[in-house]
Amino acid sequence: MEKLVIGIDVGGTRIRAALARSAGGGVLRTASAGAGNPRSVPPDVLTSRLAACVAPLAEAAQAAGTGRIAAVVAGVAGAEPRNPDDTGTRVAHAALRTALRRGGVRPVPVQIRGDTEIAFAAGPGAPAAGVVAIAGTGASAARIAARRQTATIDGHGWLLGDEGSGFWIARQALRAALRSLDGRGPATALVGLLTAATGGGGRVERVFGARGAGAEAAAEDGGAGRVGERDSAAPPRMGDPVVRVALVDAGFAGAPVEIARLCPVVVRAAAAGDAVAGAILDEAADHLAETVAVLAPAPGEPLVTTGALLAPAGPLLPRFTARMGAYDVTPAPVPDGLAGAVALARTML
Repeated sequence: MEKLVIGIDVGGTRIRAALARSAGGGVLRTASAGAGNPRSVPPDVLTSRLAACVAPLAEAAQAAGTGRIAAVVAGVAGAEPRNPDDTGTRVAHAALRTALRRGGVRPVPVQIRGDTEIAFAAGPGAPAAGVVAIAGTGASAARIAARRQTATIDGHGWLLGDEGSGFWIARQALRAALRSLDGRGPATALVGLLTAATGGGGRVERVFGARGAGAEAAAEDGGAGRVGERDSAAPPRMGDPVVRVALVDAGFAGAPVEIARLCPVVVRAAAAGDAVAGAILDEAADHLAETVAVLAPAPGEPLVTTGALLAPAGPLLPRFTARMGAYDVTPAPVPDGLAGAVALARTML
């Protein structure tokens, strides 16, 4: 009977899983569910989401009638498998075992790997050694040797680190908008754009009328480039409690992953010429480059990147690539770590 493997990419935004033949070839079936970081998702929720991914894969394996699942690898954001006492790893392992049992998968070898390990293994040719950088909701970099993570930089979470991540960018944008409202920072279209994106636009317009939506309109027609001007088109700044409260509420009311969803607003503002938004993206790329630089990449060494910001066509990829040129290293972006999880599962057999 043919052996099959399951690879799972458990990310801070969503979980992706795939069923594949151990001998190689394409993926037979995929499934996905919501966020899965064991440090921010309750264990019962994580178990349910993993079970929702495992069930269709197990059904596909049974329907084929010619194969059996023989190994499972899950790369988990928020897990540190090198530490035997790591809570994230322990929670993820227990949740995955339960999910497999619910899916009718008989006991098989299971490995919990770091998300950096599966991301690196997803690189061209499934490399065994080099450097990997991930920038999505969170951000981290790692050195990989013999397909194992040997050093990690950042990945400290939204409160203490993840510099250059989607959350970090969104938080910096909210701060810049509030500074602009206070008169402590330059004018920026982020005020209107973020207010609208967080659902506060209606409140602003009801209180201030057309003047309250001025910055958003300016961004749409290209006026976002007039950063630094304190013109009357921008929303009122000092003494604007409705606008301020709308932005402050957005920063405190949502979970980190929800705040990170404001990152595309910053990317669009920067593309429209907003200098404040552009400076935030530049600083984010600086942070990510610094994180990788600590790992001392050798000239020409494999550097795999992923996460929404550094995946193919990721908005920070051009900036990051330019900075990596100083180290004579060229990023190899991949969509996610799912292919790497499958590749590592195959090495178990």
